[in-house]
Amino acid sequence: MKNSKDILSSVLKTTQMGQIGIRSVLDTSMRPALRKALESQLHEYDSIETEAHSIATQRGWELKELDPGVRMMTDMMTRMKLYGRNTDSKIAGMMIQGNTRGMIKGLKNIHQFADQDSQVKTVSQKLLDCETANIRQMQGYL
Repeated sequence: MKNSKDILSSVLKTTQMGQIGIRSVLDTSMRPALRKALESQLHEYDSIETEAHSIATQRGWELKELDPGVRMMTDMMTRMKLYGRNTDSKIAGMMIQGNTRGMIKGLKNIHQFADQDSQVKTVSQKLLDCETANIRQMQGYL
């Protein structure tokens, strides 16, 4: 079972992965509507990350953040996958894959969460809802 701090660290890392993935594709050519959708998703991830940091600060916790090596590798892999084909469909597919991984991780966390800390549960659910909405939004660009 995971405790509140573990869950909050996971939320933080997931939001950071989402932000890295989006930032990695924003400098490529895409339809304006897709760019706007991704920028909106980036803002939402940033908001959830800020909320997670706020909860941790209130409690005097230091959360585990995403490893710098993971950050760099994620950015490189995303850029490599786009090499040669910067189509909207390719970008949307990559975003759906990333959101699906985040959703799976979030669901597992919720099922392993013994402590029903309302603030942590709320931010975890907010991230899960965000991932679900992002998947639906990207489906239109496949």
